[in-house]
Amino acid sequence: MNKFISFLKSWISIHALVLISFALFFSCSDDDDVNNGGGITTEVIKTNAEALAIGNAVFPPLTRLSSSFSFLIELPVDNTISFEGPEDRGAPVLSRFEHAPKTGFDTPHDYPDKVFSRLYESIGNSNVALEKLDSSRVTETLSQTTKDLVAARVKFTRALSYHYLVQLYGEVPLRLTSADSIVKTRNSIDEIYNQIVKDFTEALEYLPEYDSNKATPTKGAANAILSRVYLSWAGKPLTQSEVAAIASSASDPSSPQWDTKKLEEAVKYADKVINSGNYKLLTDFNRNFGIPGQNGDEHIYTIHHEGDPTDGNNNGQSNHQTHCTFTNRYTDIYADFHIGPADETLLSQYEANDKRRTITYATTLYDSDDGNKRYDWAFPVTSPIYGKWIHRANYNLTPETLPGILRAGGNASSQTNNINRIEIRYAELLLIKAEALLWLGKAGEALPLVNQIRSRAGIASLASLTKEALFNEWDLELRFEQKRWTNLVRWRTLVQTVRSVNKYEYFKEGYKDEESVIATAASRGFTDAETVNAPFYAKAYKHLHAKYDNVRGKHYRFPIPKLSAIDYGIGPQNPGY
Repeated sequence: MNKFISFLKSWISIHALVLISFALFFSCSDDDDVNNGGGITTEVIKTNAEALAIGNAVFPPLTRLSSSFSFLIELPVDNTISFEGPEDRGAPVLSRFEHAPKTGFDTPHDYPDKVFSRLYESIGNSNVALEKLDSSRVTETLSQTTKDLVAARVKFTRALSYHYLVQLYGEVPLRLTSADSIVKTRNSIDEIYNQIVKDFTEALEYLPEYDSNKATPTKGAANAILSRVYLSWAGKPLTQSEVAAIASSASDPSSPQWDTKKLEEAVKYADKVINSGNYKLLTDFNRNFGIPGQNGDEHIYTIHHEGDPTDGNNNGQSNHQTHCTFTNRYTDIYADFHIGPADETLLSQYEANDKRRTITYATTLYDSDDGNKRYDWAFPVTSPIYGKWIHRANYNLTPETLPGILRAGGNASSQTNNINRIEIRYAELLLIKAEALLWLGKAGEALPLVNQIRSRAGIASLASLTKEALFNEWDLELRFEQKRWTNLVRWRTLVQTVRSVNKYEYFKEGYKDEESVIATAASRGFTDAETVNAPFYAKAYKHLHAKYDNVRGKHYRFPIPKLSAIDYGIGPQNPGY
């Protein structure tokens, strides 16, 4: 049993409360409960087990973010849409760039609110944990080594939470003690990044070099995320006033002026991970994903998920991202998905022999619980689906042996949504270093890093590296791994990229309504109108046109929630909302 589970059991055994809420299996949404440090109730830490448990109390809010991250970061971009229920639900609203500050419990703009609140919940728990650790005396049952290790894990988690907050919302309040939970004043971008670096570097002193359980914070994980932090910071993220200047514009801001020293730091921390020899690219891209691939050599840090409740007491931590792309499983195979590809032409962005294509976009599945019954996704029934997070029975069928086919395992009653979310893997680290080198004018040094990834994908190496080629490799390698929006913001290409949906097939007038879809299907050789999923394509058309029409400079940030137990009153609001 991995360390996280054993520590959590220790925490339960001493009757301390860690408040964790879970969503129902058939909803990709998480609950709305908000807790700012209230998950820790032990008054005095007396033993190593209590210290370890109080450190683990900072993790649950992050485990409840996996599906919310997939909606928040993947939908307000060019290549993903959502049909999660009625069109006024939070996910379709994000898909159409119609999100706004949540002002009441009955309003649909919930994903920005959930992510914001849960990141601060983790921060609140972190602050309480650090204070209790500081006030606890070293005794025969509580060692200084354990105190230092737990404090390092807590600082690691707080830094990660602030890294997401500053990327997604810009200036936010720095809350570094339990008394700061009422602070509403927003700190500057640089102040937040300085605190992130401080927490990570202090954590590095006491974290272990490596752990085979990739959900455990380590030096490798801290160094990798620090490399990502410095790359993000090096681009001089837009300030509140700079976002205000473009809030209503359908154009992007000027390209960033890169900070050389921070780029060098990004390279330095990436090299610490690369030179450690603890991580590597897997030979088979497919083996990064699914339960059998957890804790693989390419994973650097993951967010742990135990799965759906099995005892009736909600004692589970589900990654609902694992079924949102495959919502109804095999019970209603062609029903609208909760989140999926925006267009059929996205497949052609991959070269025909690119091994990543058939895992990123599943066009054929076998149901291993039903005699390997085959299902195909093709126009005019529906689009392909994202395949990375589908539970698969095993790796017997791979792109090398049977192109286009992914074997999925577990029906609706047995799937437990217990796939860990990959926070960062080695391929991303190579791209981070390559990008930093490119901006430093060292494209020649960056090129071999990108070609390592292309070689693993089975496609030809590049002779030279341009920023466009690098951007493309980021997208193809990490599609639907919650990197797209933050990358487009860093590159300052968000608006122009989203507006490129006007080149998609489903953007065409032949999909504007159900009657047009049926006519388009007939023109493409399909004569049986009953087989055409016309409502699906009409909605895709609607979402693509909404993306094109609605995206603005204000979408370089998400809105600060207006109604929440912990964040009401923070101001000023982000521009344009």
